[in-house]
Amino acid sequence: MDLKSFDWRSLKKYLDPRAADDLNRFLERMPQTAGQTVLVAAAIAWAAAGIIGLYTTMQVQKLTELRIELQEASALQPPVPKISSAAVSAREIENFAQDLKKIYRGLDIRANGNTISLSAKATTSFPEFREAVGHLQNGGKNWDISITNLCVGRECAGQPLSASFRVNRSTVSEP
Repeated sequence: MDLKSFDWRSLKKYLDPRAADDLNRFLERMPQTAGQTVLVAAAIAWAAAGIIGLYTTMQVQKLTELRIELQEASALQPPVPKISSAAVSAREIENFAQDLKKIYRGLDIRANGNTISLSAKATTSFPEFREAVGHLQNGGKNWDISITNLCVGRECAGQPLSASFRVNRSTVSEP
């Protein structure tokens, strides 16, 4: 139906002063024409609809407040870089271990995967052992060294100076 072809004069009967009087008379005669039970049921239905509408409005208001709080909380969190760790390649570890062997000749240096083991047969090699550990700690770019085993002294089983280190590479990515 097109608005241009709509007959606007047909709405005139609803805007007539007698239309409001007819509605008023209908509502006043409602108790006589409809039973009291029907009116009570209608009132209960309207009351229930009103309560449900009020409850829904309150819940929507709470959700809106929670959403605002969440947005405020997320706005206060600074961007934090993500730090991740991955094993250094076995080839790179092996090359580094070969370099250590050339420098620290009094130590037994072994590479296995991303693990480097240092050991010495006597405690008199402690200064060299300590320097090799320091060298390993500063070994490669972005290396993250963690000690898996460390024993220094006569109480050590096997060799009096022994240590194992796991070598990973740390990377920092932008948030």
